[in-house]
Amino acid sequence: MEKYQKPLMGVVAAAVIAIIVWAVVTVPEQRKIEEPDRGRVISYDGNELSEEKNGRKIWDLTAEHIDVDIDKQTTKMTKLKGHFYAEDGRITEVTADEGRYDEKTRDVVVSGNVTISNSDGAKLTSKELVWQAKEEVLTAKGEARISKDDMLAEGDKIESRDGFNKIKISGKAHLVKGGKSE
Repeated sequence: MEKYQKPLMGVVAAAVIAIIVWAVVTVPEQRKIEEPDRGRVISYDGNELSEEKNGRKIWDLTAEHIDVDIDKQTTKMTKLKGHFYAEDGRITEVTADEGRYDEKTRDVVVSGNVTISNSDGAKLTSKELVWQAKEEVLTAKGEARISKDDMLAEGDKIESRDGFNKIKISGKAHLVKGGKSE
């Protein structure tokens, strides 16, 4: 039996080594599962955002739903209504389907069925309305149209620094005065 024992042990040892090598080689590589960067988001229903400067309210926005991304310092709003308060006491009311607020720049962008009405009778519609806080400029972009009394102005972009009392029209500008405004 000793005669067959050494070769048998060699075969068994070789088989064990082969099994170990096979097990090590065929172990699947572990993949790191990457989760999407969702950040830290806080959601609210029916909340208000506002900004004041020197004790005077500059604007306020209320929305059906608000998502605040804490890491990016941005806010997304749906079904919103807002007000911009001019120094002379006039109030501009804004409604839109959605909006964004950037905490770093303090800029506000609203879009989707944007309608604006001013307490002095002016009405404006556009695809998007942008408040640039640093420059204190309110800009209506995309098929912008404003009417007041007997004046109608249209253009790709209408901007103002005083609640649309004085305006600057850019791109395909058209102004009609002295007739019925719509």
